[in-house]
Amino acid sequence: MIHETQGLPGVDRIQTRFLDMLKDRQATIANLALGAWEGDTVEDINESLTQARGILHQIAATAGSISFDDLGATARACGLKIDDHLKGPDADLALCPGELVLYMDHFVQSCGALIEQHPQLVRV
Repeated sequence: MIHETQGLPGVDRIQTRFLDMLKDRQATIANLALGAWEGDTVEDINESLTQARGILHQIAATAGSISFDDLGATARACGLKIDDHLKGPDADLALCPGELVLYMDHFVQSCGALIEQHPQLVRV
């Protein structure tokens, strides 16, 4: 969804910087999802999820303000699912629910789609 920020001066520059950072964050979230899935201890799993949640919350807070509303909503939903797990009854078990990995994977795919939709803003 694109809204009124599209025509504001400097928005393209901010969006370009966001998308540049998003490429790195996309890879980081994928690695953290894998780390949580393959983690051997509660601490390893929850640390990976906590780091992912922090990145997702940052993205959610920024994306909507620069006209990337759908990605912001996806990041927010994923972060909330992680919050639910970390505050839930299974947080002290050495497991990462497959549902969380799927949410994180959906976010990673959404990042790729957004980057592909805006080639004019992505620096090579």
